[in-house]
Amino acid sequence: MGGFVRIEEDRIMRIGIIADIHDNIWALEDVLGKLEGCEALLCLGDVCSPFTYAAIGEGFKGAVHAIWGNNDGDRLLIVRAADKAGNITLHGDFAELNLGGRAIALTHYPHIGKALASSGLYDLVCYAHNHKRDATWMGKTLLLNPGEVMGRFGVRSLAIYDTERGEAEIVEV
Repeated sequence: MGGFVRIEEDRIMRIGIIADIHDNIWALEDVLGKLEGCEALLCLGDVCSPFTYAAIGEGFKGAVHAIWGNNDGDRLLIVRAADKAGNITLHGDFAELNLGGRAIALTHYPHIGKALASSGLYDLVCYAHNHKRDATWMGKTLLLNPGEVMGRFGVRSLAIYDTERGEAEIVEV
């Protein structure tokens, strides 16, 4: 859970990316409904409670890769909920993945995301925390914030990344 885990999956994939749920399970249900055709889900933190992790595990049938945010609550109970779901891997504060032949890094924080993207080591760097949708190219790296599931600033959103094209679409819900 807290250690460094490298995950590799080489086939072409569509990957859903969500962040900043803050226990809004009603919005989460709507967002998960937009992930048809996605084989993996990246969750960038601030899920908050164990019951929300349970809802993710039930609502998305593919592999879920999650990292901690600054508002995730009882980590012991969250780990238990993720383990019980069976399809959620909690990577800790950072994750490095190879999905669909693409090098992907996950962090909750914008400043860390920017530093990772500027390294040139990744095809995709995903971050969250500020609830602001953004997709910016830094050299060959796409720096992506899918926005927020919560809807605090009025727009709920997610992103879908296509590993074949190396491009992402931000989808408003």
